[in-house]
Amino acid sequence: MAEILVLVDHADGAVRKPALELLTLARRIGEPSAVVLGAGAAAADIAAKAAEFGAAKVYVADAPEFADYLVVPKVDALTQIAKASSAAAVLVTSSGEGKEVAARVALRLGSGVITDAVDLEAGADGPVATQSVFAASFQVKSKVTKGAPVITVKPNAAAPEAAPAAGAVENVTVEFTGNAAKVTSRTPRVSTGRPELTEAAIVVSGGRGVGAAEGFGVVEQLADSLGAAVGASRAAVDAGWYPHSNQVGQTGKQVSPQLYVAAGISGAIQHRAGMQTSKTIVAVNKDEEAPIFELVDFGVVGDLFDVLPQLTDEVKSRKG
Repeated sequence: MAEILVLVDHADGAVRKPALELLTLARRIGEPSAVVLGAGAAAADIAAKAAEFGAAKVYVADAPEFADYLVVPKVDALTQIAKASSAAAVLVTSSGEGKEVAARVALRLGSGVITDAVDLEAGADGPVATQSVFAASFQVKSKVTKGAPVITVKPNAAAPEAAPAAGAVENVTVEFTGNAAKVTSRTPRVSTGRPELTEAAIVVSGGRGVGAAEGFGVVEQLADSLGAAVGASRAAVDAGWYPHSNQVGQTGKQVSPQLYVAAGISGAIQHRAGMQTSKTIVAVNKDEEAPIFELVDFGVVGDLFDVLPQLTDEVKSRKG
């Protein structure tokens, strides 16, 4: 079978869920090989996890450059491994950094790049990716016509499925080409205890309808009862009611959870572009003519300050 490279995204010594999704998708189009970069002492545990989800081989490279410089060391490593292995495709998580890595690797390989795929399937002459385009108004199938395709895949595009494989570890020494952007300092992000927005299975978002920063209290309470991440519309973020890092939309983060709850969000096109691929969409809005109701699976016409607390209480009671 054709070898498919998967760049394993990891943090604090653990594999992040989107990487397990990539390994699951890679099995549809070939034989997955994981690429683990800059993991240090955690590399063995990460390699074992990758093997649990189908990696027949695990390429491991470790060097200070992966922590000290932005993007380029990963590009160097992934390009060299792709060339040496004659990989048929390279899969990367569709994040800001992931898309930059993918574009640079595709350029160095002389191939093409596909971003924000939501599904993958095997084609007669290479992988075929499904994408949502034009603010998620259409779905298209795309393929690269020259070289090994480099494809970024949105988190939550597939459910991770274990499929134990050999996971043979191959240590790689990378020849670095030089770096322009050096990391000079780090400030730990304060943890909210909630899932990462782009990776969460459930997202509860608030918009202009919450009325003020304090209005996000009911949104957060519902999110916490569901074990969900909290999102916000551009209007709410621009008003200073919630951090920009939580903005969902075309100019914010794109999410594709199993469940998306939109509270007090009208459904402007730029917001829809960031969440329209969610599996199930629920909206709560006082305006029955709000555009958000055009794409929901379930809609509630009502005051979010009445509806959300009742929903939170119901969730808690059912959880016991």
